[in-house]
Amino acid sequence: MTVPRRFPLLLGLTAFILAFDRATKMWISAHLPEGRFIPVIPHFLRISHWQNEGAAFSFLADTASPNTVRWGLIAFTCVACIFILAFLWRLSRRLSATTIALAFILGGAVGNLYDRILYASVTDFIEVTIVHYHWPDFNVADSAICVGAALLLLDAFFAKPADKAAENV
Repeated sequence: MTVPRRFPLLLGLTAFILAFDRATKMWISAHLPEGRFIPVIPHFLRISHWQNEGAAFSFLADTASPNTVRWGLIAFTCVACIFILAFLWRLSRRLSATTIALAFILGGAVGNLYDRILYASVTDFIEVTIVHYHWPDFNVADSAICVGAALLLLDAFFAKPADKAAENV
């Protein structure tokens, strides 16, 4: 008896992350002017509205050729999404920390890719400050990518050898 593929379920998780990312970005864009913020937890968490034309943490945002950066990031993300989809298909015989992590990463990557293609920038709106350290603004897609990456690392370090062998079937 073959084990049913969990691919549709994993794509559903990816779609949920994408939908949640889009909904939050649309809400921010409609309700908070760019550059403004709403304090949530004073001196720690604010909802803000910024457009990020660069990569993570505004890396390459101030480059002399923003169009080259934009299309380079789009190309890189498209290739990464193809690889992630292939891995998800291959590993989707069962749900695991790895497949859930890949679904999170794919949802976040597609969320930011959507913005980058349609708007040439990504909407960031979560702002965290810890004491004097200001974390660069981020969004739901960025959070999903980070959660997925952390889950992959935890799975790599703490998975039982039998779990890893079962994923390779």
